[in-house]
Amino acid sequence: MARVETRELEYFVALAEELHFGRAAERLGIAQPPLSRAIRRLERRMGVQLFERTSRHVGLTAAGAVFLTESRKALTALDDAVSRAQRSIHPHRLVVAALQGTGSGLLASMLRDYRRQPGAADVDVVFTQDHVDLVRTGSADLTLTCGHSGLAGLEFTELAEDDTVALLPRDHFLAAKPAVTAVDIAQDALFRPQWPENTLDEIVDQVAMGELIVTAAASATDRIGSAVVAVPVLDAPPTWLVLTWRPDIPTATRDAFVYTARNVASRHLGHSGPGA
Repeated sequence: MARVETRELEYFVALAEELHFGRAAERLGIAQPPLSRAIRRLERRMGVQLFERTSRHVGLTAAGAVFLTESRKALTALDDAVSRAQRSIHPHRLVVAALQGTGSGLLASMLRDYRRQPGAADVDVVFTQDHVDLVRTGSADLTLTCGHSGLAGLEFTELAEDDTVALLPRDHFLAAKPAVTAVDIAQDALFRPQWPENTLDEIVDQVAMGELIVTAAASATDRIGSAVVAVPVLDAPPTWLVLTWRPDIPTATRDAFVYTARNVASRHLGHSGPGA
């Protein structure tokens, strides 16, 4: 069988996600008949039926569901390959992926100190919820994470322990306490144990308006403003701030950035980690 073309994968994924020829064709910017012909041709070449079709319904077959998963991986891998090739012509540039609110003050200080060094690489910062994934795929070089979850296959160094605090509206009855326990906040109807899919500023606004209570690393509280109070959670374990990077970063660039990060963490938070 001749190799499947990237265009065919894009057509297939569009139809598999839309499950409607008209909507898929519109999304792709083509007419519906060429899309129908391309899908039929792909099925013939593969010898596999990818879609169940009736006059009113389009659905994926079991083989189609498998092919959708693999097609998405293939397209992502192709995008990553292009990104890495493009970035290879800029060897003195680092891309740092950042999750808003994760050690934001620390990260800012790290970048300032690093950029002052002679011969420092240019640094771009990308704010994203998928900061670890960007490092894993090669779209970013480094990221700062809370804890070690999801770091398999990447290299990292522990920078510092960060205490856990509860973010509370200033007029909340717990806000006047010097410290709270996990039970104290878990019993409150406003408490959300999982960090919402919002930016730090949006979360702080929700807390300030009395709509939300969350726990956070203490380093995230440098931007909470006067309407929100950060109260230590006595029985919550501290979180390690971890600098994570891809193994293929040039050694000299990596070492200079990691050295700077550890010095800044030690200076700001007073307890630097043991190293990579």
